[in-house]
Amino acid sequence: MDFDKELDKSLKVQTSGNIPVIGSFEEMSLKESLLKGIYAYGFEAPSAIQSRAIAQVIQGRDVIAQAQSGTGKTATFTIGMLQVVDTSKFETQALVLSTTRELAAQIRSVISALGDYMKIRCHACVGGKSVGEDIRALSKGQHIVSGTPGRVLDMIKRRTLSIRNVKMLVLDEADELLGKGFQDQISEIYQYLPPSTQVVVVSATLPKAVLSLTNKFMSDPVKILVKRDELTLEGINQYYIQVEKEDWKFDTLCDLYDSLTITQAVIFCNTKKKVDWLSESLRKANFTVSSMHGDMQQDERDRVMDEFRLGNSRVLISTDIWARGIDVQQVSLVINYDLPYDKENYVHRIGRSGRFGRKGVAINFVTRNELGDLTEIEEFFSIKIDEMPSDLSDVL
Repeated sequence: MDFDKELDKSLKVQTSGNIPVIGSFEEMSLKESLLKGIYAYGFEAPSAIQSRAIAQVIQGRDVIAQAQSGTGKTATFTIGMLQVVDTSKFETQALVLSTTRELAAQIRSVISALGDYMKIRCHACVGGKSVGEDIRALSKGQHIVSGTPGRVLDMIKRRTLSIRNVKMLVLDEADELLGKGFQDQISEIYQYLPPSTQVVVVSATLPKAVLSLTNKFMSDPVKILVKRDELTLEGINQYYIQVEKEDWKFDTLCDLYDSLTITQAVIFCNTKKKVDWLSESLRKANFTVSSMHGDMQQDERDRVMDEFRLGNSRVLISTDIWARGIDVQQVSLVINYDLPYDKENYVHRIGRSGRFGRKGVAINFVTRNELGDLTEIEEFFSIKIDEMPSDLSDVL
Protein backbone atom coordinates (compact mmCIF):
# COMPACT_ATOMS: atom_id res chain seq x y z
CA MET A 1 0.00 0.00 0.00
CA ASP A 2 1.26 3.52 -0.82
CA PHE A 3 0.89 5.07 2.65
CA ASP A 4 1.19 8.68 1.42
CA LYS A 5 -1.60 8.22 -1.16
CA GLU A 6 -3.85 6.45 1.33
CA LEU A 7 -3.22 9.18 3.91
CA ASP A 8 -4.02 11.93 1.42
CA LYS A 9 -7.21 10.11 0.45
CA SER A 10 -8.28 9.61 4.07
CA LEU A 11 -7.63 13.27 4.90
CA LYS A 12 -9.49 14.47 1.76
CA VAL A 13 -6.92 17.22 1.42
CA GLN A 14 -5.88 19.73 -1.17
CA THR A 15 -2.20 19.97 -1.98
CA SER A 16 -0.57 23.38 -1.88
CA GLY A 17 -0.68 23.48 -5.67
CA ASN A 18 -4.47 23.95 -5.58
CA ILE A 19 -4.36 26.75 -3.04
CA PRO A 20 -4.41 30.37 -4.21
CA VAL A 21 -1.37 32.46 -3.32
CA ILE A 22 -2.25 35.97 -2.06
CA GLY A 23 0.68 38.30 -2.58
CA SER A 24 -0.14 41.14 -0.16
CA PHE A 25 -1.90 41.63 3.16
CA GLU A 26 -4.22 44.24 1.56
CA GLU A 27 -5.59 41.62 -0.83
CA MET A 28 -6.70 39.48 2.12
CA SER A 29 -9.51 41.97 2.97
CA LEU A 30 -8.39 42.22 6.58
CA LYS A 31 -9.85 44.60 9.18
CA GLU A 32 -8.21 48.04 9.01
CA SER A 33 -7.15 47.82 12.67
CA LEU A 34 -5.53 44.42 12.07
CA LEU A 35 -3.71 45.68 8.97
CA LYS A 36 -2.29 48.56 11.06
CA GLY A 37 -1.03 46.05 13.63
CA ILE A 38 0.61 43.91 10.93
CA TYR A 39 2.55 46.85 9.47
CA ALA A 40 3.42 48.24 12.91
CA TYR A 41 4.86 44.80 13.75
CA GLY A 42 7.25 45.15 10.81
CA PHE A 43 5.71 42.80 8.23
CA GLU A 44 5.73 44.16 4.68
CA ALA A 45 4.56 41.24 2.55
CA PRO A 46 3.29 37.77 3.48
CA SER A 47 5.76 34.87 3.58
CA ALA A 48 5.10 31.70 1.53
CA ILE A 49 3.06 30.02 4.27
CA GLN A 50 1.19 33.25 5.12
CA SER A 51 0.23 33.91 1.50
CA ARG A 52 -1.37 30.45 1.29
CA ALA A 53 -2.74 29.66 4.73
CA ILE A 54 -4.17 32.90 6.18
CA ALA A 55 -7.07 33.06 3.72
CA GLN A 56 -7.92 29.38 4.35
CA VAL A 57 -8.01 30.00 8.13
CA ILE A 58 -10.24 33.07 7.67
CA GLN A 59 -12.63 31.07 5.47
CA GLY A 60 -13.19 28.72 8.39
CA ARG A 61 -11.47 25.69 6.88
CA ASP A 62 -9.65 23.19 9.04
CA VAL A 63 -5.99 23.66 8.09
CA ILE A 64 -2.83 21.56 8.39
CA ALA A 65 0.12 23.93 7.83
CA GLN A 66 3.72 22.82 7.73
CA ALA A 67 6.58 25.17 6.92
CA GLN A 68 10.17 25.52 8.02
CA SER A 69 11.13 27.34 11.20
CA GLY A 70 11.37 31.11 10.98
CA THR A 71 8.85 31.58 8.16
CA GLY A 72 6.12 33.28 10.18
CA LYS A 73 3.84 30.38 11.15
CA THR A 74 2.80 32.06 14.43
CA ALA A 75 1.70 35.19 12.55
CA THR A 76 -0.16 32.97 10.05
CA PHE A 77 -2.61 31.57 12.56
CA THR A 78 -2.61 34.79 14.63
CA ILE A 79 -3.74 36.94 11.69
CA GLY A 80 -6.39 34.36 10.82
CA MET A 81 -7.65 34.32 14.43
CA LEU A 82 -7.69 38.09 14.83
CA GLN A 83 -9.70 38.50 11.64
CA VAL A 84 -12.52 36.25 12.90
CA VAL A 85 -12.59 37.27 16.59
CA ASP A 86 -15.39 39.66 17.57
CA THR A 87 -13.75 42.11 19.98
CA SER A 88 -17.09 43.58 21.06
CA LYS A 89 -17.76 40.34 22.97
CA PHE A 90 -15.54 39.71 26.02
CA GLU A 91 -15.57 35.94 25.73
CA THR A 92 -12.95 33.39 24.72
CA GLN A 93 -13.32 32.70 21.00
CA ALA A 94 -9.97 31.11 20.17
CA LEU A 95 -7.63 28.75 21.97
CA VAL A 96 -3.94 28.22 21.12
CA LEU A 97 -2.14 25.25 22.66
CA SER A 98 1.67 25.03 22.77
CA THR A 99 4.29 22.63 24.10
CA THR A 100 6.13 24.95 26.52
CA ARG A 101 5.33 27.86 28.81
CA GLU A 102 7.85 30.07 27.01
CA LEU A 103 6.26 29.39 23.63
CA ALA A 104 2.74 30.05 24.96
CA ALA A 105 3.94 33.37 26.43
CA GLN A 106 5.68 34.32 23.19
CA ILE A 107 2.54 33.56 21.16
CA ARG A 108 0.53 35.74 23.55
CA SER A 109 3.02 38.57 22.86
CA VAL A 110 2.64 38.18 19.09
CA ILE A 111 -1.17 38.12 19.37
CA SER A 112 -1.13 41.24 21.58
CA ALA A 113 1.24 43.07 19.23
CA LEU A 114 -0.61 42.24 15.99
CA GLY A 115 -3.95 42.91 17.70
CA ASP A 116 -2.79 46.12 19.40
CA TYR A 117 -5.09 48.43 17.38
CA MET A 118 -8.01 46.03 17.89
CA LYS A 119 -7.82 46.26 21.70
CA ILE A 120 -7.47 42.49 21.78
CA ARG A 121 -7.43 40.71 25.13
CA CYS A 122 -5.18 37.67 25.26
CA HIS A 123 -3.99 35.74 28.31
CA ALA A 124 -1.15 33.21 28.62
CA CYS A 125 -2.50 30.33 30.67
CA VAL A 126 0.51 28.24 31.73
CA GLY A 127 1.73 26.07 34.60
CA GLY A 128 4.37 27.29 37.02
CA LYS A 129 2.37 30.42 37.86
CA SER A 130 -0.38 30.94 40.40
CA VAL A 131 -3.81 29.56 39.58
CA GLY A 132 -5.30 32.68 41.19
CA GLU A 133 -3.62 34.85 38.57
CA ASP A 134 -5.28 32.82 35.79
CA ILE A 135 -8.67 32.92 37.51
CA ARG A 136 -8.51 36.73 37.87
CA ALA A 137 -7.42 37.27 34.26
CA LEU A 138 -10.01 34.87 32.81
CA SER A 139 -12.83 36.35 34.90
CA LYS A 140 -12.22 39.72 33.17
CA GLY A 141 -12.94 38.12 29.79
CA GLN A 142 -10.25 37.21 27.24
CA HIS A 143 -10.80 37.03 23.48
CA ILE A 144 -7.95 34.53 23.01
CA VAL A 145 -6.19 32.17 25.42
CA SER A 146 -2.66 30.93 24.63
CA GLY A 147 -1.61 28.14 26.93
CA THR A 148 -0.10 24.78 27.73
CA PRO A 149 -2.47 21.77 27.70
CA GLY A 150 -2.27 20.90 31.41
CA ARG A 151 -3.16 24.36 32.76
CA VAL A 152 -5.79 25.03 30.07
CA LEU A 153 -7.52 21.72 30.84
CA ASP A 154 -7.42 22.54 34.56
CA MET A 155 -9.06 25.93 33.94
CA ILE A 156 -11.77 24.33 31.77
CA LYS A 157 -12.54 21.71 34.44
CA ARG A 158 -12.75 24.42 37.12
CA ARG A 159 -15.24 26.22 34.81
CA THR A 160 -12.98 29.27 35.05
CA LEU A 161 -12.27 29.14 31.32
CA SER A 162 -15.56 29.11 29.44
CA ILE A 163 -15.14 27.49 26.05
CA ARG A 164 -18.76 27.48 24.86
CA ASN A 165 -18.02 30.36 22.42
CA VAL A 166 -14.68 29.02 21.15
CA LYS A 167 -14.73 28.86 17.36
CA MET A 168 -11.05 28.07 16.67
CA LEU A 169 -8.49 25.69 18.20
CA VAL A 170 -4.84 26.05 17.14
CA LEU A 171 -2.26 23.34 17.87
CA ASP A 172 1.21 24.84 17.56
CA GLU A 173 4.20 22.48 17.30
CA ALA A 174 1.54 19.85 16.63
CA ASP A 175 3.95 16.95 16.24
CA GLU A 176 4.89 17.38 19.92
CA LEU A 177 1.34 18.07 21.11
CA LEU A 178 0.01 14.98 19.36
CA GLY A 179 2.86 12.85 20.67
CA LYS A 180 2.40 10.58 23.66
CA GLY A 181 3.14 13.25 26.28
CA PHE A 182 0.22 15.56 25.48
CA GLN A 183 -2.12 13.45 23.36
CA ASP A 184 -4.58 12.53 26.14
CA GLN A 185 -4.86 16.14 27.36
CA ILE A 186 -5.44 17.43 23.80
CA SER A 187 -8.17 14.79 23.26
CA GLU A 188 -9.86 15.75 26.51
CA ILE A 189 -9.77 19.49 25.75
CA TYR A 190 -11.21 18.77 22.30
CA GLN A 191 -14.13 16.85 23.88
CA TYR A 192 -15.16 20.00 25.78
CA LEU A 193 -15.15 22.27 22.69
CA PRO A 194 -18.25 23.03 20.59
CA PRO A 195 -18.61 20.46 17.75
CA SER A 196 -18.29 23.19 15.11
CA THR A 197 -14.83 24.33 16.34
CA GLN A 198 -12.37 24.99 13.51
CA VAL A 199 -8.99 23.26 14.00
CA VAL A 200 -5.66 24.62 12.74
CA VAL A 201 -2.60 22.36 13.04
CA VAL A 202 0.84 23.95 12.65
CA SER A 203 4.41 22.65 12.78
CA ALA A 204 7.77 22.61 11.01
CA THR A 205 7.68 18.82 10.97
CA LEU A 206 4.59 16.60 10.70
CA PRO A 207 5.43 12.89 10.62
CA LYS A 208 2.91 10.55 8.96
CA ALA A 209 1.85 9.04 12.27
CA VAL A 210 0.87 12.50 13.56
CA LEU A 211 -0.94 13.40 10.35
CA SER A 212 -3.02 10.23 10.62
CA LEU A 213 -4.06 11.25 14.16
CA THR A 214 -5.57 14.48 12.87
CA ASN A 215 -8.37 12.38 11.32
CA LYS A 216 -9.93 12.17 14.76
CA PHE A 217 -10.66 15.88 15.10
CA MET A 218 -10.39 17.55 11.70
CA SER A 219 -13.01 17.79 8.99
CA ASP A 220 -11.95 17.90 5.33
CA PRO A 221 -8.73 19.84 6.10
CA VAL A 222 -6.75 21.91 3.63
CA LYS A 223 -3.21 20.60 3.74
CA ILE A 224 -0.35 23.02 3.05
CA LEU A 225 2.76 20.89 3.42
CA VAL A 226 6.37 21.52 2.57
CA LYS A 227 8.23 18.39 1.45
CA ARG A 228 10.94 17.20 3.82
CA ASP A 229 13.71 17.91 1.32
CA GLU A 230 12.53 21.53 1.25
CA LEU A 231 12.97 21.74 5.04
CA THR A 232 16.69 22.35 4.76
CA LEU A 233 16.44 25.87 6.15
CA GLU A 234 17.72 27.92 3.29
CA GLY A 235 20.02 30.71 4.45
CA ILE A 236 21.48 28.67 7.31
CA ASN A 237 25.01 27.44 6.66
CA GLN A 238 25.51 24.08 8.35
CA TYR A 239 28.89 22.70 9.42
CA TYR A 240 30.37 20.00 11.61
CA ILE A 241 33.54 19.88 13.70
CA GLN A 242 34.95 16.41 14.25
CA VAL A 243 36.59 15.80 17.61
CA GLU A 244 38.42 12.65 18.63
CA LYS A 245 36.30 12.00 21.74
CA GLU A 246 33.51 13.53 23.85
CA ASP A 247 35.92 15.21 26.32
CA TRP A 248 37.42 17.31 23.53
CA LYS A 249 34.12 19.03 22.73
CA PHE A 250 34.57 21.29 25.77
CA ASP A 251 38.00 22.57 24.66
CA THR A 252 36.66 23.12 21.15
CA LEU A 253 33.79 25.20 22.56
CA CYS A 254 36.18 27.27 24.67
CA ASP A 255 38.25 27.98 21.53
CA LEU A 256 35.11 29.19 19.77
CA TYR A 257 33.77 31.30 22.66
CA ASP A 258 35.02 34.71 21.49
CA SER A 259 33.39 34.14 18.11
CA LEU A 260 30.07 33.20 19.78
CA THR A 261 29.70 36.56 21.52
CA ILE A 262 30.04 38.54 18.28
CA THR A 263 26.40 37.60 17.81
CA GLN A 264 24.10 35.66 20.15
CA ALA A 265 24.41 31.91 20.24
CA VAL A 266 22.34 28.98 21.52
CA ILE A 267 24.11 25.76 22.49
CA PHE A 268 21.97 22.62 22.63
CA CYS A 269 22.60 19.61 24.88
CA ASN A 270 20.42 16.50 25.07
CA THR A 271 19.98 16.35 28.86
CA LYS A 272 19.34 18.72 31.75
CA LYS A 273 22.35 17.21 33.54
CA LYS A 274 24.62 18.05 30.58
CA VAL A 275 23.26 21.64 30.45
CA ASP A 276 24.08 22.10 34.14
CA TRP A 277 27.54 20.51 33.76
CA LEU A 278 28.47 22.54 30.66
CA SER A 279 27.24 25.85 32.14
CA GLU A 280 29.13 25.22 35.38
CA SER A 281 32.32 24.18 33.54
CA LEU A 282 32.27 27.27 31.31
CA ARG A 283 31.68 29.60 34.27
CA LYS A 284 34.60 27.97 36.13
CA ALA A 285 36.71 28.73 33.05
CA ASN A 286 35.60 32.41 33.38
CA PHE A 287 33.17 32.39 30.46
CA THR A 288 29.79 34.14 30.83
CA VAL A 289 26.81 31.96 29.88
CA SER A 290 23.11 31.54 30.71
CA SER A 291 21.31 28.22 30.90
CA MET A 292 17.76 26.93 30.80
CA HIS A 293 15.93 23.61 31.08
CA GLY A 294 12.59 22.21 32.25
CA ASP A 295 13.58 21.53 35.87
CA MET A 296 14.18 25.22 36.60
CA GLN A 297 11.50 27.27 38.36
CA GLN A 298 9.28 29.26 36.00
CA ASP A 299 10.34 32.67 37.32
CA GLU A 300 14.00 31.69 36.79
CA ARG A 301 13.23 30.53 33.21
CA ASP A 302 11.44 33.85 32.58
CA ARG A 303 14.42 35.82 33.91
CA VAL A 304 16.87 33.91 31.69
CA MET A 305 14.64 34.43 28.64
CA ASP A 306 14.25 38.16 29.32
CA GLU A 307 18.01 38.66 29.73
CA PHE A 308 18.71 36.76 26.51
CA ARG A 309 16.04 38.65 24.54
CA LEU A 310 17.46 41.97 25.74
CA GLY A 311 20.96 40.92 24.69
CA ASN A 312 22.33 41.16 28.25
CA SER A 313 23.26 37.52 27.92
CA ARG A 314 25.05 36.42 24.74
CA VAL A 315 25.33 32.64 25.04
CA LEU A 316 22.43 30.41 26.13
CA ILE A 317 22.86 26.69 26.87
CA SER A 318 19.61 24.74 26.73
CA THR A 319 17.85 21.42 26.22
CA ASP A 320 15.29 21.02 23.44
CA ILE A 321 12.82 23.07 25.51
CA TRP A 322 14.28 26.03 23.57
CA ALA A 323 14.28 24.30 20.18
CA ARG A 324 10.66 24.95 19.39
CA GLY A 325 9.35 28.25 18.17
CA ILE A 326 11.23 30.57 20.54
CA ASP A 327 12.17 33.60 18.48
CA VAL A 328 15.08 35.86 19.44
CA GLN A 329 15.94 37.98 16.42
CA GLN A 330 19.65 38.40 17.18
CA VAL A 331 20.48 34.67 17.31
CA SER A 332 22.54 33.81 14.25
CA LEU A 333 24.56 30.88 15.58
CA VAL A 334 23.37 27.52 16.90
CA ILE A 335 25.76 24.87 18.22
CA ASN A 336 24.67 21.27 18.67
CA TYR A 337 27.04 20.20 21.46
CA ASP A 338 25.09 16.94 21.24
CA LEU A 339 23.36 15.84 18.03
CA PRO A 340 19.62 15.58 18.81
CA TYR A 341 18.24 12.14 19.74
CA ASP A 342 15.29 12.81 17.44
CA LYS A 343 16.34 13.67 13.87
CA GLU A 344 13.20 15.82 13.39
CA ASN A 345 14.48 18.13 16.14
CA TYR A 346 17.52 19.06 14.04
CA VAL A 347 15.29 21.37 11.98
CA HIS A 348 13.74 22.94 15.07
CA ARG A 349 17.10 23.54 16.72
CA ILE A 350 18.97 25.11 13.84
CA GLY A 351 15.86 27.12 12.94
CA ARG A 352 16.59 29.29 16.00
CA SER A 353 19.10 31.07 13.75
CA GLY A 354 18.23 32.67 10.44
CA ARG A 355 14.72 33.67 11.55
CA PHE A 356 12.40 34.90 8.80
CA GLY A 357 14.93 34.90 5.98
CA ARG A 358 17.98 36.18 7.87
CA LYS A 359 21.33 34.42 7.56
CA GLY A 360 22.40 31.93 10.20
CA VAL A 361 25.08 29.37 11.02
CA ALA A 362 24.71 25.94 12.63
CA ILE A 363 27.73 23.99 13.93
CA ASN A 364 27.51 20.34 14.97
CA PHE A 365 30.11 18.83 17.31
CA VAL A 366 30.64 15.16 16.41
CA THR A 367 32.96 12.50 17.76
CA ARG A 368 34.26 9.75 15.50
CA ASN A 369 31.43 7.51 16.84
CA GLU A 370 28.77 10.11 15.95
CA LEU A 371 29.70 10.56 12.28
CA GLY A 372 27.11 7.91 11.37
CA ASP A 373 24.40 9.91 13.19
CA LEU A 374 25.39 13.02 11.21
CA THR A 375 25.13 11.06 7.96
CA GLU A 376 21.63 9.90 8.98
CA ILE A 377 20.57 13.56 9.48
CA GLU A 378 21.99 14.46 6.06
CA GLU A 379 20.09 11.61 4.39
CA PHE A 380 16.87 12.29 6.31
CA PHE A 381 16.72 15.94 5.18
CA SER A 382 18.56 15.49 1.84
CA ILE A 383 21.24 17.99 2.86
CA LYS A 384 25.01 18.24 2.86
CA ILE A 385 26.74 19.37 6.07
CA ASP A 386 30.31 20.52 5.37
CA GLU A 387 33.33 20.38 7.64
CA MET A 388 33.87 23.64 9.50
CA PRO A 389 36.40 26.06 7.93
CA SER A 390 39.42 26.68 10.15
CA ASP A 391 38.43 30.31 10.76
CA LEU A 392 34.89 30.76 12.12
CA SER A 393 34.95 34.47 11.26
CA ASP A 394 34.81 33.44 7.59
CA VAL A 395 31.28 32.09 8.05
CA LEU A 396 29.79 34.36 10.73
